[in-house]
Amino acid sequence: MRKLSHKLIIDGQIKLLTGMHIGGSKDSVGIGDVDSPVIRQTLNQEPYIPGSSLKGKIRCLLQLMDGEMDERAREGSRICTLFGAMDGKNKEPGNPSRLIVRDSYLTEASSKRLLESAHTDMPFSEIKTENRILRVEGKAEHPRQIERVPAGVSFGLSLVLNVFEGDQETDLLGTLKAGLKALQDDYIGGNGSRGYGQLEVHIDWSKVETRNAAYYMQS
Repeated sequence: MRKLSHKLIIDGQIKLLTGMHIGGSKDSVGIGDVDSPVIRQTLNQEPYIPGSSLKGKIRCLLQLMDGEMDERAREGSRICTLFGAMDGKNKEPGNPSRLIVRDSYLTEASSKRLLESAHTDMPFSEIKTENRILRVEGKAEHPRQIERVPAGVSFGLSLVLNVFEGDQETDLLGTLKAGLKALQDDYIGGNGSRGYGQLEVHIDWSKVETRNAAYYMQS
């Protein structure tokens, strides 16, 4: 087993440029309820961006760019190295993921701004009504209400990059930066082709913190 050399602690922010919808579960729909609610934290009901959504989207974009859409991407590729891969023959973990993506929560300023806003339709969110368009008949039908996190708010971004002995740190960071850059020209969540989920990623790479074994041994 390869020895962990150090961890890179990468913090930043995600700013929404358009409304975002990442769907949450709903047991029942009552009269006046929205058809498609957003995912929210259980304790305070604030919307958030799941780390799984971010990580999956970044990986998917990199796979599209590299032409690696097989679940068992080529061994030794930059995608396998950063995100990990299963052993295709034995169906066992063959390479651990280097990248940890935390859930992204509203910044304190954005949380306060949304909570105090008189223009949101629900706490922390807006409602967008959409219709199915019958192009031949020239009319709309089946209106539905979609909950969105409004444009202009920010979420904290927290990433951890595990660097093992023998890894090329520069290459790992290069792959991550490429994925984040591609994300800004794509979208997060659903309905992106209709304008949802455009974002900006802000990271001061000069402030990335390196933590080695000695850091964790400190009392």
